[in-house]
Amino acid sequence: MNALFKALNDKTRRDIIDLLKEKDMNAGEIADQFNISKPSISHHLDILKRADLINSEKKGQFVEYSLNTTILEDLLNWILSLKK
Repeated sequence: MNALFKALNDKTRRDIIDLLKEKDMNAGEIADQFNISKPSISHHLDILKRADLINSEKKGQFVEYSLNTTILEDLLNWILSLKK
């Protein structure tokens, strides 16, 4: 759970999640939406992957990223359980 909160603690990573809410994208498409270096985007994607917030799949010469909604559902359920 710590990796999840660490991943969500950064605005750029939250913005990447917002992008992936709309559609699956490769790293280049994601990087085009930001004014930071591609290695920085790769670092953010790695943190999101380690937190299981995104999935990656090799498609030809590109890696496509998608949102992992299962982990978000687990997080919401955990937060709601605190209310009891």
